[in-house]
Amino acid sequence: MQQPWIAHYPEGVPARISTEGYQSLPDLIGQACKKHGQRRAAVFMGSDLSYDQLDRHADAVAAWVQAQGLPAGSHVALMMPNVMAYLPIMVGVLRAGMVLVNINPMYTASELRHQLEDARVDMIFIFESFAATLGKVDQALRPGKVVLVSVGDLLGLKGMVLNFAARHIKRMVPAHPLQGAISFGQVLRQGAGAPFSAPEQSLDDVAVLQYTGGTTGRPKGAMLTHGNLVANVLQMQAVARPVLGPECGAGMVMLTALPLYHIFAFTVCGLFAMHAGMCSVLIADPRKLDTILAAWRRDPVSIFPAVNTLFNGLLNKPEFAQLDFSALRLCFGGGAAVQKAVAERWHKVTGLPLIEGYGLSETSPVAIVNPTNATEYSGDIGLPLPSTDVVMLDGNEREMPLGEAGEVSIRGPQVMKGYWNMPEETRASFSAEGYFKTGDIGIMSPEGRVRIIDRKKDMILVSGFNVYPNEVEQVIMQHPGVLECVVVGVPSAESGEMVKLFVVKKDPALTEAELREWCARHLTGYKRPHEIEFRKELPKSNTGKLLRRVLRDEAEKGAGA
Repeated sequence: MQQPWIAHYPEGVPARISTEGYQSLPDLIGQACKKHGQRRAAVFMGSDLSYDQLDRHADAVAAWVQAQGLPAGSHVALMMPNVMAYLPIMVGVLRAGMVLVNINPMYTASELRHQLEDARVDMIFIFESFAATLGKVDQALRPGKVVLVSVGDLLGLKGMVLNFAARHIKRMVPAHPLQGAISFGQVLRQGAGAPFSAPEQSLDDVAVLQYTGGTTGRPKGAMLTHGNLVANVLQMQAVARPVLGPECGAGMVMLTALPLYHIFAFTVCGLFAMHAGMCSVLIADPRKLDTILAAWRRDPVSIFPAVNTLFNGLLNKPEFAQLDFSALRLCFGGGAAVQKAVAERWHKVTGLPLIEGYGLSETSPVAIVNPTNATEYSGDIGLPLPSTDVVMLDGNEREMPLGEAGEVSIRGPQVMKGYWNMPEETRASFSAEGYFKTGDIGIMSPEGRVRIIDRKKDMILVSGFNVYPNEVEQVIMQHPGVLECVVVGVPSAESGEMVKLFVVKKDPALTEAELREWCARHLTGYKRPHEIEFRKELPKSNTGKLLRRVLRDEAEKGAGA
C-alpha cells in the first residue's frame, strides 16, 4: 500500500521501529531503572521516588504476588487514582508474570462487578477510599486476594500524617466489609524477604487487559501484549525525539494529571516516561486545578499530555498564565478532539502548540499523531506512527482513494491481540487484511495527514445531509461567550433527525439569540442547532472526556416523552 506520510516525517523520525533488545515490558522498564537509578521517577504531594527505589519496591511487589501461589498469567487488577504506589505496583505485577487489569476507581458496584466477573480477576490492589465499593460486590465475584493502598504509602512520615487525616479527620475512608484484606505496607514488608523467580515472558504474551469505555455497548477487554506496549513506547519515543532531543526526555518533568488507569496516561505518562527516565509529577484528582497549578510551580513542566477539557479548564484559571513555561517542550492532546479555539488560546498563553494525536485502547493507544515539532495547531490528527499502516475503508472493506471518507482502519505492532473472551467481536473488528476498524470516519490527504470527521454512530442525518458534531462544536467553541458545548442528534418528524446543542456559558450574559446568530453566520442551514439548552455543567468521564452519549440518550428520551 501507499505510505505518503513517511515523506513528511520530521528529520530523524524513522519509517519503522524495532522492538529487538526488549523481551517484555518488565525488561524495558528494568533497563530504564538501571540506567536512571538516581533520577527521580515520580513526585507525589512534594515527595520524590527515585528509579532505584521504584525498582526495589517493584521487586518486593513481584515477590509477594508470586508467593501467593497464582499461576503466571493470572489477572491482577489495579483500582486506584494517581498515587505514589501506582508505579511500583504496576511494574511489580507485570514483573511477576501477571496480566494487569486497569479499573476505574470511580466505578459503581455494578460496573465493578461486571469487570471483575468478565476479567476473572484473582487479585486486586484497591485504593482504600473505594474499598467500600468492592464490599458491595457479591462475595463470590470478589478477588481472592485484596490489597488496600493508601494515599500516604511510600511518603514516609508525611504519609502517616496524610493517612491519619484521610481516615479520621476528613473521613475519606468509609468502613468496608473486606475480610482478609492486607495493606500495601504489609505487601512491601513480606515481599522484601520473599524469594523471587523471574518468569519467562515474551513479546507475544498478554500484559494488560484494558477495558474500553463502552461507547459501543458493554465494556470489552482489549488484550494488549508486551509487544504492543513496548512498540507503542518506542513509537512515541521516535516521534518525540525532534523536540526532546537525543536523550528523548531523560530528567524532564512529565505532568501526569490524566489517570494512569486510562490507556493514554498508562502508556504515555507511565511506560514512556519511565523508559525515557522522566520524572512523573502525579496528580490524584485532575479536577482540582489548583493542585495542578501548585505542582507546576514546584516542578516546571516539560511534557504535558491532557484532554481538551483540561487544557480549557487551565486556560480559564487566571493564575495559569503566570506559570513558568520555559521548560515546556511538548503538549499532547488526545482522548477527544482538541478544539481550535482552545488550541489557539493555549498557544497564545504558553507559546507552544497543542500536538493532537489519535488512538484507542485497542491500539495501546497511540496510532496517529501530528509532528511534534509543529509550530501551530493543524486541525487534524496528523500522520500514522512509524511501523503503522492506516487506510480508509468503505462498508465492503475496500480501500478508499486519498481525499475520500471512510472508516479509519489501522494495522501495526501496537494493535491489540483481540478482545478478551470475545472471539466474534474480535473477528468483526478486523478486516480481512488485518486492519483494526476503529468505528471513526476519516479522510487522508495526499500527504498522508488524517482528519477525523466523526464516529459513525455520532453522525447526524438531517433530511439526507450528513452533519458531523465535531464540526458544529468547533464553530460554537469559537464564540467568546462559550465555555463548553456538545452537539447531538435527536429524532425529528420533519427531517428524520435534528441538531441539538448543549452549552455551558463562559459569559453569563450569553443568550440563545446570540448563539443562533453566530451559527447562522458560520454554518449552513441544516447544520445549525434546532434546539439549544444551557447547562451549568456537562457530563464527563473521569478522564475529562465530554460524554456525548449521555446527552444524546437524555435528548432522545426527552424527544420521545
